[in-house]
Amino acid sequence: MKKTAILLADGFEEIEALGTVDILRRAGMVCDMTALADQTVTGAHGVKVSADALLGDRDLTEYDMVILPGGLPGATTLRDDPRVIRILQAFAADPAKKAAAICAAPIAFGKAGILQGKKAACYPDKGLIAQLTGAQYVEEGPVVVDGNIITSRGPATMYAFAYRIVDELGCGSGTLKEDMLFSRICK
Repeated sequence: MKKTAILLADGFEEIEALGTVDILRRAGMVCDMTALADQTVTGAHGVKVSADALLGDRDLTEYDMVILPGGLPGATTLRDDPRVIRILQAFAADPAKKAAAICAAPIAFGKAGILQGKKAACYPDKGLIAQLTGAQYVEEGPVVVDGNIITSRGPATMYAFAYRIVDELGCGSGTLKEDMLFSRICK
């Protein structure tokens, strides 16, 4: 069974985080909501979530993927946490691991230095794009995959992002897309 950890900081984007968790769990994966500071994390729109674990409670080296949702100030908190940077660097350096971020969260990838020479996407804001240090910003498509790095644009791309994670981890999203009516509606 594939194991993922989604890192949550106050101000996370609820749709990006919770929608991704839901889809990964429906696909039969472990998706642990891992909070940086407190067990209860408040999203950018006031939704409170009880995390499964605190960062440091679990050995993330046992996970296949780490995922960062966007939202502000959640994404900047992730970017500015040295523990997150170390985790991202370790995952990016291991070809068997993957790292994914959506919306504003790829700025943490930029700070970690893991986008050098890679294609990447984020929310289309000049200030955020400027923080994708070393990346070639891609304007087309909802999700960009370059090696073991997955990036996406924002709340509206959450489904494409989460399904791509399922596919990249070898679990196949086809049946899940059908069951959730995604294939019928989004052709």
